[in-house]
Amino acid sequence: MMATLSCCCVWLVSLLLTLNCVLSSDLRHTNNWAVLACTSRYWFNYRHVANTLSVYRSVKRLGIPDSQIILMLADDMACNPRNPEQGTVFNNQAHQLNVYGNDIEVDYRGYEVTVENFIRVLTGRLPSSVPQSKRLLTDDRSNVLVYMTGHGGEGFLKFQDAEEITSEELGAAFEQMWKKRRYSSLMFLIDTCQAESLYRSFYSPNIIAAASSRVNEDSLSHHSDTAVGVSVIDRWTFYILEYLEHIKPNSRKTVQDLFRSLQPSLVLSTPSLRSDLFPVPLSKVRITDFFGSVRKIDISPSIPGRGNSSTSIYSQSSLRPLPSSEESSSDVFSYSAADSGTDARQQDDGTDAMLYVYSAILPSCAIFLILSV
Repeated sequence: MMATLSCCCVWLVSLLLTLNCVLSSDLRHTNNWAVLACTSRYWFNYRHVANTLSVYRSVKRLGIPDSQIILMLADDMACNPRNPEQGTVFNNQAHQLNVYGNDIEVDYRGYEVTVENFIRVLTGRLPSSVPQSKRLLTDDRSNVLVYMTGHGGEGFLKFQDAEEITSEELGAAFEQMWKKRRYSSLMFLIDTCQAESLYRSFYSPNIIAAASSRVNEDSLSHHSDTAVGVSVIDRWTFYILEYLEHIKPNSRKTVQDLFRSLQPSLVLSTPSLRSDLFPVPLSKVRITDFFGSVRKIDISPSIPGRGNSSTSIYSQSSLRPLPSSEESSSDVFSYSAADSGTDARQQDDGTDAMLYVYSAILPSCAIFLILSV
């Protein structure tokens, strides 16, 4: 009898602690931010700029507003004298989509893209003269996506072909972020040669890290454009973007689904993934938890003469941004998502209350059951 009771108690304890972990992780996520960095200069690195701008376009399409995206481009390919179509950057040889667009907001460009500025953005250690628009204003309820692309080697990524950031420096920056309560969960994506080595020194909690290649492997381009004269996008980023094009803001697809789609036969390298620092199985983490945005719907009070039911002041159609002039229904890519434009720090009081209740009660129940045995 006692053995049966003990087994039941152990099972209940495990269930309660797991439930507490999952609920806390889900409820604490109230806003999304992205830091997107291209670290390469010069025309022959056109594809790195196209990589970053393509990810920028995808996260905006899925709901993260410009006010919550830090975009860093080490070179201005759109205005490069070699560009046959000035003011444009294309990620495919058919020139179906100008990812530079008309509404791009570059926060750090050219020689502003340095290792020092990148780390200062992550850790929040910027001079008081830096405007709000160039700051990562995250908190302990922020899910942060960090995407980097450029030329790298084992344990480092080049900036401007003049300096390097190391895996240890990245790990220390993320640890500072965690200690300063600057994120709830963080996803790190890196597209470069020997990319796996860039996340080996990470040790902070709640991080998912993915890389385009393993140590001693190159990260290859997908295709080139004869009009531009160089490669226009990398393979790993290309297939991530291809998958994201089928994702909508309410999608239930998971991070595990995304990374399982990146097969070596497509990428021509061995994509790698690290999830040991993350407390929740990737099969339970939605893609939109990082690539999309938490959208707050304001409910208006009852309108006299129209019944007692409350009505949203925004319809789903009104939340959809208008496509830019480069995007039409005939394009391969089309906008279908909502731009939240929501203040990242506003959240319903009921969510906070639930979080506090679960966090307080569930561990207490677990301790009670252990002592009762």
